[in-house]
Amino acid sequence: MLPILLKTLPFFAILGLGYIAARRGFFSEQATAHLTKFVFYFALPAMIFRFAATLPLSEVFHTPSVLAYLCGTLAVYLLATAVALIRRTGLEEAAIEAQSAAIGNVGFLGIPMLVLLMGAEAIGPVMIVLATDLVIFGSLIVVLISAKRDGRMSPQILGPIALGLLKNPMVMAIVAGLIWSGLSFPVPAPAMEFLTLLGGAATPGALFAIGASLAAKSAERLSVAIWLSTAKLALHPLAVAFAAFYLFDVPAFTASVMIAAAAMPTAGNVYILAQHYGIAPLRVSSTILISTAVSIVTLTAIIAAVLG
Repeated sequence: MLPILLKTLPFFAILGLGYIAARRGFFSEQATAHLTKFVFYFALPAMIFRFAATLPLSEVFHTPSVLAYLCGTLAVYLLATAVALIRRTGLEEAAIEAQSAAIGNVGFLGIPMLVLLMGAEAIGPVMIVLATDLVIFGSLIVVLISAKRDGRMSPQILGPIALGLLKNPMVMAIVAGLIWSGLSFPVPAPAMEFLTLLGGAATPGALFAIGASLAAKSAERLSVAIWLSTAKLALHPLAVAFAAFYLFDVPAFTASVMIAAAAMPTAGNVYILAQHYGIAPLRVSSTILISTAVSIVTLTAIIAAVLG
């Protein structure tokens, strides 16, 4: 585990640097927002497109792998929903808690970390995880909240969902890259250098932005946040491992990458959703803060286990 810890430590060190810079007032919330926008709209899409454009389609459209991750994530999603409803929270809060327990920071943290630690061949399984999170579960949360507020399932919600996906640069980068790959077009050398240079800013920029954003997070309902963090960091990777190894015929390396991706801490975009809809944002904030801090140990241990 120590060799893996030494490799993951620089990632968390940059994250910690962002946290300290923001806490000391050197990096303002406005600066963090602008850095996040740069990473989200420019650097990370460039990295994703570069990987996807050179990726064999069979690595992404591998049905057993997609089903394994989907089933494992759905199991945790339903468990978190059930626990929330047993506590007699509303459906909206239950949906947000389920999102916190099942959706990890794969885009900003998972892609750069896993590709560096597990090699370029890890990008295919990571794409499966990222696409499933963004398209399936990103849509599901909107459907659940809209259905609760409208009192019924309406076809009208499909428009905003589709528009949201079209406006998501990571989704568009995956789609554009896979189309390019499917057409078997080589990426011109100047374009590849441009994508490599711009995408190179994604890793340090994303990690610094995550740390800086954590400085603005506050704690509420710690018992719930600890439960959701436990579900995200422990139950989610276990559920994906069970589905990959016992329910579906997933190649060992693909399964190991998906398990590591499932061990990522709660994604920051869950907080954005909670804030947008006005549903328990402080609870989500606490979960992100706790899961990110604890993941220094848990994520390192899980990556060491799957690589060992």
